[in-house]
Amino acid sequence: MGSSYESEGTYFEEKEVSLMEIGSGNYGCSHYKRRCKIRAPCCGDIFNCRHCHNEAKNSLETNPLDRHDIPRHEIEKVICSLCGTEQDAQQYCINCGVCMGKYYCAKCKFFDDDITKNQYHCDECGICRTGGKDNFFHCKTCGCCYSKEMKDKHRCVERAMHHNCPICFEFIFDTMKDITVLRCGHTIHLECLKEMEKHYRYTCPVCSKSLWDMSKLWSKIDQEIASTPMPAMYQNKMVWILCNDCGANSHVQFHVIAHKCLSCKSYNTRQTRGDTATTCSSGVAEIPWAGALSSFGLKVKLLREMGKGKGKPKEKGDVVSVD
Repeated sequence: MGSSYESEGTYFEEKEVSLMEIGSGNYGCSHYKRRCKIRAPCCGDIFNCRHCHNEAKNSLETNPLDRHDIPRHEIEKVICSLCGTEQDAQQYCINCGVCMGKYYCAKCKFFDDDITKNQYHCDECGICRTGGKDNFFHCKTCGCCYSKEMKDKHRCVERAMHHNCPICFEFIFDTMKDITVLRCGHTIHLECLKEMEKHYRYTCPVCSKSLWDMSKLWSKIDQEIASTPMPAMYQNKMVWILCNDCGANSHVQFHVIAHKCLSCKSYNTRQTRGDTATTCSSGVAEIPWAGALSSFGLKVKLLREMGKGKGKPKEKGDVVSVD
């Protein structure tokens, strides 16, 4: 009798494993591997996933008046990819019994057969994220899940993730791309940050603060200024500058290469106005290109051959990707 129950239990276990694996990895789209499709509650059309819907409904071929995103939390109906049965969203098909997604979130109506992503649902974000719940914490001020390595170490910005990437303008909060948090607290796609570096842009595109510790570069600029004396007619010319890093205003001697903040010693500054009290000794008007050469990006580009004074960019994102 005992062996009969054991063999019966083994049969059901094997059947459950079989239903979990049948068709796994063979269905889905470029975004997810899953064994079901969704019916969009907004337009009634059938798609492999919400991203497929959004790409199709927001394409250039679509009438601008008809473009829209799917209300992801309103999805109710799914269609089994193996038997074609339409049903309420659930992990196992009510007809053929196949598992439609090894990972299934009943709150998001989300399916995925690739469980190596370590998906989890964050109630405070209201969506599913990847990377493993034990590796992330939810920052209530920033309004997103951040790596635990950043806990008590990052600068909080109110709803830092609830905006578009300042480079590509994709909405960051539910993007599938890696995101990094800058020293100033603003967020950006990691690939966009790397693209900025290729173009010698080392300041936050939102607030203009330096992205990394630039002290080595500041030393290089010190040397460059010391070896580039200004003509006599500019020796007494003074200007007012604003530091993008610390926010201090300084009254400094004009130089065509850069202006150093007297407070934090940063060269990430901008000239705000000249000084009428101290003009050029010759009476020559201020050169119009001085402001352009004083822009931080051009300074870095100008000195890129002088050694790598910038900090090392991050290789991985600080923010967990979303599913």
